[in-house]
Amino acid sequence: MRPADLEAIARRVVDETVAALPADVAAAAEGVATVFEPRPARHWLDDGVMPYDLGLFSGPSMRDPEASCGDEAPLVTLFLRNIADYSGWNAAAFEEEVERTWLHEFGHYLGLEERDMAPRDLD
Repeated sequence: MRPADLEAIARRVVDETVAALPADVAAAAEGVATVFEPRPARHWLDDGVMPYDLGLFSGPSMRDPEASCGDEAPLVTLFLRNIADYSGWNAAAFEEEVERTWLHEFGHYLGLEERDMAPRDLD
């Protein structure tokens, strides 16, 4: 697995993950953009994101769509170098972790809290 291939692999995995969701949940996923970054940028670190985090959800959730987020739309950001490091740069493990991390962050959009993730094997 080459660093240059990470985004293409991750994009495919996210698309496959969304396609495998139940229709109503997949429809909700259409309202959430996904972007790919190598690692958290300085502005995220300044806001409390850890340098080793694998993903981040930002914006309003379905549970609280009126939350004060300005003009911010729901967004999942996956930190691909961090996921690759966590996965030991193993292609199969990388794909599994992209799926797991995306589902975790999308869970936040659905209104799940961290404590809600463990029973779903998404912690």
